[in-house]
Amino acid sequence: MATIKDIAEAAGYSISTVSRVLNNDPSLSVPDETREKVYEVAERLNYRRKTVRLLVKNIAFLYWLTDKEELEDVYFKEMRLEIEKLARKYNVELTTYKIADGIEKIPDNIEGFIAVGIFSDQELAHLHSLTPNGVFVDSTPDAYSFDSVRPDLAQTTIRTIKYLMEKGHTEIGFIGGTYHNPNTDLDEMDIRERTFRTYMSSKDKLNDAYIFCRRGFSVENGVYLMNQALDTLGDKLPTAFFIAADPIAVGCLQALNEKRVSIPDRVSIISVNNISIAKYVSPPLTTFNIDMKEICKNAMEMLIERVMEKRKSSKTLYIGTELVTRKSTN
Repeated sequence: MATIKDIAEAAGYSISTVSRVLNNDPSLSVPDETREKVYEVAERLNYRRKTVRLLVKNIAFLYWLTDKEELEDVYFKEMRLEIEKLARKYNVELTTYKIADGIEKIPDNIEGFIAVGIFSDQELAHLHSLTPNGVFVDSTPDAYSFDSVRPDLAQTTIRTIKYLMEKGHTEIGFIGGTYHNPNTDLDEMDIRERTFRTYMSSKDKLNDAYIFCRRGFSVENGVYLMNQALDTLGDKLPTAFFIAADPIAVGCLQALNEKRVSIPDRVSIISVNNISIAKYVSPPLTTFNIDMKEICKNAMEMLIERVMEKRKSSKTLYIGTELVTRKSTN
């Protein structure tokens, strides 16, 4: 196994310099070329060291959601709690700022940030002026400048349609939420709806009458939209619906049960997120599991790379989802 002495000899630097580089000593001032050479040699020699996590200071956690939005969609609460837990594990000094605080409340001396939510162009420009070390979770507002980690919802949507078609469904509807664009003050289409429309069109199976959307991803929205579908379509309801998120799906199941529409015999329901309640609703919900721990872990590690290892190139990482089959589909 390679030692620090072996790396120092191969890289042409002192043992002290190599040791401090590999241990991310924040007081060490050396050119980026030196760090890169040490890392390159260490990797080539398959060097492994004991992990000693230094304090990563002055990191902002931009949680750009309201309390109401978090209450309506537990997906984001789970994300927040996981990021806060990982900050403690990775020894990251994390200070939370919410949308109600305003972007101006973020100190000028932050070393980096992790961001959740939707940001305006003006807010992004302000973040650019503060630091290049930023990671967005669940969105990619600026892939050229900042990192991002998100579930692969486009591929999940395509997999959903393929799964339903393999089950024999040809009439497939979509129920989902829209998001508010702070630049235009308008509601815009979510990536799941956009992908659904594109892929169904490519199969010559798109029926606009089967698509129901409204701002928000809450249970209440699911009840409203499914009742709208039932009132509008009546007996012409499609045989399956792809629901954009589990909270909406829970509301859809509630509306269908109240109207005594048989699930899955008359309508199959499939969703995304796999929140804890998904297996307890009636019937238990078929859904795609999003690995929140993996998403947040990668986001934290990418931030540390940026801050401690001075990585300059930006990364966009898509995390795959896993189908969990239950009784809401046949």
